[in-house]
Amino acid sequence: MVRKSITGDTAFKIAAGALAASALIILFATLFVLSTGSTMVLQRFGLGFLTGINWNPVEGRESFGVLPYILGTLITSSIALLIGVPLSLGIAIFLVEMSPKAIRVPVSYLIELLAAVPSVIFGLWGLFVLRFWVLNYIETPLNTNLGWIPVFSGTPFGLDLLTASIILAIMIIPTVASVSREVISAVPNSIREAAYGVGATRWEVIRHWVLSYGRSGIVGAVILGLGRAIGETMAVTMVIGNAIGPNAMPASLFQPGQTLPSLIANGFLEAPTPLEKSAYMGAGLVLLLISLLINIIARVMVTRVLKIKGGAVE
Repeated sequence: MVRKSITGDTAFKIAAGALAASALIILFATLFVLSTGSTMVLQRFGLGFLTGINWNPVEGRESFGVLPYILGTLITSSIALLIGVPLSLGIAIFLVEMSPKAIRVPVSYLIELLAAVPSVIFGLWGLFVLRFWVLNYIETPLNTNLGWIPVFSGTPFGLDLLTASIILAIMIIPTVASVSREVISAVPNSIREAAYGVGATRWEVIRHWVLSYGRSGIVGAVILGLGRAIGETMAVTMVIGNAIGPNAMPASLFQPGQTLPSLIANGFLEAPTPLEKSAYMGAGLVLLLISLLINIIARVMVTRVLKIKGGAVE
């Protein structure tokens, strides 16, 4: 009986398949650990864990609810996208379509270097510098003139949801700008030349042809930025104010709050009881599920709603 030897291609295919499978293994292992770790709090409070607003770890009067922190996570991430995505697209478009060659490479390096700055550095800068800029030049004028609107009410302090959102916006700019720049650079020059040939202006070429052709990749860049914003911990923890319980329920951009990552970072290691540790594990499980849900929605948007295939419109 002749034994077949494993060729190099077969070995490479097996190794590549194993590496691809490792991503699923890590994901399911993470889900398993968080699910088993949060069983105690879910059995105790059920859906009340997702809809509750109290966070009281006092033994005998325990009450754990993560709704304020879910809302804090979604609000800060959404505002970060509203601020960061237009800036990132503007940077990418300028670097690819408009900038002189002499400054294109240095500015690109600076943008990529910004992505390497540790989050704690952003947090320190936000705590000692940005906080006062936001307080003096954004929050106080808005509160003075538009304080009758609920989202601008309260007493501006500088350590709040708005400052955390701005920090997140700054932190996602390198990711979104770098990926968008590569996507726009990949648009064939023949498309630009054809558009210019029919008399289109530069703005029309960028808007109707370049961005349309590359919108699949741009949506991917935005989702990467959103993932960074949702999962960011240290910088947000340092500038968001770290309110707890009902005080963390977002009612104004000028009030302290918390996100799910900052909640876990602030309390997990000091949790004295198994139930409180289970509550933090449950918060981690909710955060992971939110991230997975957002990625699934993004994939549906790209493949079904935007009708994009291979970077071009069908």
